Amino acid sequence: MFKLDPRLKADTHFILQWPLSQVLLMDDRRYPWLILVPARFNISEPFDLAAEEQALLSRETMVLGEFMKENFAADKVNIAALGNVVPQLHVHVIARFEDDDTFPSPVWGLGQAERYELSARASLVETLQVRLKGIDP
Repeated sequence: MFKLDPRLKADTHFILQWPLSQVLLMDDRRYPWLILVPARFNISEPFDLAAEEQALLSRETMVLGEFMKENFAADKVNIAALGNVVPQLHVHVIARFEDDDTFPSPVWGLGQAERYELSARASLVETLQVRLKGIDP
């Protein structure tokens, strides 16, 4: 049975479920930052998925990356699946801008996360739900 890692649950907010993955908003207003988590039990690496699921995760990742670039007018989109701290397979899709606080460095380990205010987060989650429901990965 699928269960979201407690660390991901503490740092993210559910947007919607795609065919394979949950789409989550990272609670850091410094960056437009979404995370895909395949809704499968005990998966830590992409190769742990069946071949069809690997292809679907790749498709969901590319579709979400394109969405992030277009909808946030990003200069660059960072896509990464590290899993060193949280081993549950998850893919970060982050819109980056040449004038953001950490560009061109990675977002990890630099500065402190700035959590969304409740009303701003609720508004963003609702907007993302509407926009992402119309996409078929």
